[in-house]
Amino acid sequence: MDKPSSLHLAIIPDGNRRWAKNRSLHPWKGHEQAIENFRSITEWCRNDPRVNILTVWCFSTENWKRDPKEIEMLMKMLEDYLRKEQEGFIEKKTKSLHSGRKDRIPSSLAQLIEEVEKKTADQSEFTLHLAVDYGGKDEIIRAINKISVTEDCDLPLRSENGIREHLDHPELSDIDLIIRTSGEQRTSNFFLWQTVHSEWVFNNKLFPDFEVSDLESAVDDFANRTRRFGS
Repeated sequence: MDKPSSLHLAIIPDGNRRWAKNRSLHPWKGHEQAIENFRSITEWCRNDPRVNILTVWCFSTENWKRDPKEIEMLMKMLEDYLRKEQEGFIEKKTKSLHSGRKDRIPSSLAQLIEEVEKKTADQSEFTLHLAVDYGGKDEIIRAINKISVTEDCDLPLRSENGIREHLDHPELSDIDLIIRTSGEQRTSNFFLWQTVHSEWVFNNKLFPDFEVSDLESAVDDFANRTRRFGS
C-alpha cells in the first residue's frame, strides 16, 4: 500500500569536509562517509509512514568554487551511488528525481540521472529528490526563462502559479521540514520558492556523525509544532 501524502523532509548535509579535516583525511573522505550515512537515513525515511519525500542537497551552484579534485571525486561518488542503488529503488518502490542543472555536471552523471528517473517514474510510495548543481535563485531564473522562451507572455504566466509550473518539479509539495547539520544556521539559497513556510531544525553534529536517532528526534519535534502559515 502506498504511503499517504505526508511529510516532505529536506536535509542540508553540512560538515563533511570538516569531519575529514578533523581526522587529517582528504575532503572527499568526508563525502564518502556522508554517503554511507545517507543510506541509513534514506532507509529510515522509507520506513517511517510520516515521510513521503526526502530532498537532499548534494551539490550547490556555489560549490563549483571548491577544489577541482574534490568536485571530481564527489561527482564520481554520486554516480557510483546511483548505479548501485537504481535497482533497489524499484524494489523499494522509490521514485528518484533530480533538481538543478545538468549542463555542467559530468555527462555520464547527467545521463544516469535521466535513466534512473525514467526507470523509477512509476514508483509512488516514496520519493528521493536529489539536488545536484542546484541553487534556489538559479531555479527561479531558469523557470522565468522557460516562460519567456516557450510561452506567450500572458499575465497568468507571471502569477505565482504560472512561475511554479515551470520550476524543476512543480508536482512536489512544498518542503515541510528542513534539517541542517554542523551548526550552520542560514538558508543558503536552498529551494527559495518551496521553503516559504518550512520549519527548520539546526543540528550541531557534522553530517557524517548525524544519526538516525537525531533524525527521528527532529521529525518528532516537528510533529509537535503548530504551523500557522502566516495566519
